[in-house]
Amino acid sequence: MEKLVEEVKRRFKPKIKPIEWRGDRLILLDQRRLPFETRYVEARTVAEVADAIRNMVVRGAPAIGITAAFGMVISLLESRPKTVQEALAVLASARDQLSKTRPTAVNLFWALDRMYNKAQALATSTTSVEELEAGLEKEAVAIFEEELEAEIRMGLYGAELLEDGDTVLTICNAGGLATGTGLGTATAPIYVANMLGKRVSVVAPETRPWQQGARLTVYELVQNGVNTTLIADTAVGLVMYRKLINLVMVGADRVLLDGHVYNKIGTLNEAVLAREFGIPFYVLAPTSTIDPRSRVEDVKIEERDPDEVRTARSEQGVVYVTMRDVPVYNPVFDVTPPKYITGIITERGIATQPLHKTLRRLLKS
Repeated sequence: MEKLVEEVKRRFKPKIKPIEWRGDRLILLDQRRLPFETRYVEARTVAEVADAIRNMVVRGAPAIGITAAFGMVISLLESRPKTVQEALAVLASARDQLSKTRPTAVNLFWALDRMYNKAQALATSTTSVEELEAGLEKEAVAIFEEELEAEIRMGLYGAELLEDGDTVLTICNAGGLATGTGLGTATAPIYVANMLGKRVSVVAPETRPWQQGARLTVYELVQNGVNTTLIADTAVGLVMYRKLINLVMVGADRVLLDGHVYNKIGTLNEAVLAREFGIPFYVLAPTSTIDPRSRVEDVKIEERDPDEVRTARSEQGVVYVTMRDVPVYNPVFDVTPPKYITGIITERGIATQPLHKTLRRLLKS
């Protein structure tokens, strides 16, 4: 495995860089504009980082976590505290501000807690604010690098499930745009399989209301040379019925220890249909996405602006597709019960049924 990990690192050269750290600021690819315009947003303050997460300049659980980690570093560069204790107060405030941006993606809270805990540990061994800043910057870079390695490992585990000529159905965007690395979670096995000489294709539903499938997944897969077909969300059942796909691979914004998976709205539809038609359904997520504490009743599912459903994005901009005042229910995520999931692929291996047992074993490994 280790040799293969290094080989993939060497060979994979993503054409898209969603997140770039410049030492004193973040450069974020504005995913709201894709695929029609390539525009970057610069974030030099905590407020700018929070706005980028909240307004979906950056999106996808791992990418949100990486962005938030660098946001903690930015808080110190912005405030210039004079003592380590002042720095800890600044970091606590930044953590609070950033934690309120997206309530469902567990990587956000995982990254913020990791950065703050690292700061507390550093504060016991140094009185230098400069050393604290350097240590936190190193930690944020480590979060990015660990995410990339985790995706490579998930890609290798997932590629073993793919045969030459297979077609994968996904949803939303769980590619490199969503993770910040260029590789992705659900797309990692596809890229790795193609590197290993297997011809793997993708069917991508448009994923309303933000059209992440149509705008983002199709864009990055085509950019990276993967044979990709776009379908309407409502075509998923027929695609399965006609055996046009071999398996489903999706990402996750939160995975509970009992196997419940929170992902883009529409994931549950795919899982139920896949079970009906006997198609394997896999979730890909790093262990940082596993929430060891929450129960289903604890998780708040984010609801967003009704205009996201009333409108659609096009090259000409956002256009209304219905009445401007029609009532809207716009949950961003749904929850897939474990009985519909064949397995959850992590960087530590594949959790299979019963998920409530195998996930615990993976976390202990």
